[in-house]
Amino acid sequence: MTTEIVASLIQKMGKDLVRTDPKTLQEFARDMTENPAGLPDLVVYPLSSENVRTVLSEANRLKVPVTCVVANTNLGGLAIPQQGGIVMNLTRMNKILEVNEADQYALIEPGVTWQQMSDHLEQNHPGLRFAYPLSPPETGIVPNCIMDGLANLSLRHGSASQWINALEVILPNGETLRTGHLSYGGRPCTNAPFPNLNGLFVGFQGSTGVVVKMAVQLWPSRKYRKRAFLLAYDVESAYGFSNHLAKQDLVDDVGTLSLASGKMLFGEYRPLYRDPNEPLLFIYIDLSSNYEKDFACKQEILIDMVAEWRAQGAKFDGPLDLDELVRIEPRFGKFAKFPTRLDFLLDHPGGGLTWVGTYGPTSRFAEGYKKGAEILAKHNLPPVVVCRPMGAGHFGVLRWITVFDRDNEKEVAQISAVNRELADMAIEMGFFPYKTPQWVWDRYAQRINPAFRQIIKDVRHLLDPNGIMNPGHLQFP
Repeated sequence: MTTEIVASLIQKMGKDLVRTDPKTLQEFARDMTENPAGLPDLVVYPLSSENVRTVLSEANRLKVPVTCVVANTNLGGLAIPQQGGIVMNLTRMNKILEVNEADQYALIEPGVTWQQMSDHLEQNHPGLRFAYPLSPPETGIVPNCIMDGLANLSLRHGSASQWINALEVILPNGETLRTGHLSYGGRPCTNAPFPNLNGLFVGFQGSTGVVVKMAVQLWPSRKYRKRAFLLAYDVESAYGFSNHLAKQDLVDDVGTLSLASGKMLFGEYRPLYRDPNEPLLFIYIDLSSNYEKDFACKQEILIDMVAEWRAQGAKFDGPLDLDELVRIEPRFGKFAKFPTRLDFLLDHPGGGLTWVGTYGPTSRFAEGYKKGAEILAKHNLPPVVVCRPMGAGHFGVLRWITVFDRDNEKEVAQISAVNRELADMAIEMGFFPYKTPQWVWDRYAQRINPAFRQIIKDVRHLLDPNGIMNPGHLQFP
């Protein structure tokens, strides 16, 4: 079967776009996480929607599994080919097809990266801005949106799936589906008033089709911008202030980083010690406006709010302007502009990076931080924690991050156990992991509504009756 599909795809697409050499196959057999590796049988590099249609039509005919990747940095292990078959590397489909300034959207292919979008807007459309995550600049926008990730404007605009206006998707049988205003050839400035068929591809982990075009929202850029940090010395004050600020419609972004995160920036691999005089958490705050008076007023309000919380007993230092911090210590420049590469998480000898990243109620951030820190301390691991209120504070991300040696079997087993313990704790508190690894579905399937589980299975079977799309993921016992 592999021989047949390789010969067929070479004939239809050309030899340069089909690879079976061991080095390439090994490159896509695993990611940075502790999730088990899976070796593909071939890797294809489509250049167009027609190439994608060719691959899916042949794979569907021969019932060969297909797994799609862009940067292969997903922290849920979701792009590991668990049953071999084809890895479809979409990085060469990287055109920004349109930017509409008047209606504030971009139409992009699946290989477009955050850095590419940032550069394109700066050079060609400086009046528009996009939201950027803390993932590496070379990672893809489309995967983040269909996996419901987040970024630095998620406080204002919600999780990444909410930025999607319309999709063009190649279904497993080779048919093309267009949603929203793309369905009749209109401008994809919104999905309304159509049934939201985008949801058939959001959160389905590449199991229902291949997104080849996406219309995403853009927003007006702001003339005046400032990023500042507050240093917080107790958990309740830090998260209380962050959650309060998120609901004031004052800032673009607010979040918290644990002290251990900051120490890793300065080169400590696993910072376990905290001096009692050191802050416990950093609160980062983004302000912006197109009007100088409004911008000055926002800064004044922020200073007044900090003073009010200090008067009530909160111990804060700052706010400290990031530009000043960068002048004192250039390594703070990692946080000066997004997208950015957090090399202290990515470029270490062990090569492993994992998280338990969850969405849930911001009112339980402080409790989640404490319980998670206790679990990590028990395993001699630092509390590297990132939190962000999202969607005007209606919910937020609570995320524990761990670096490790992915070639050390003992350490991989330890990290796997720690992540399960963190997930147990988070779910009991009302959080649930996003970009959900398969081990989460396995572990908690019986807690999930039976009708929900059945609908997921039914949708997958309807769109992919031969089960070729990313098998082994989003499976329920």
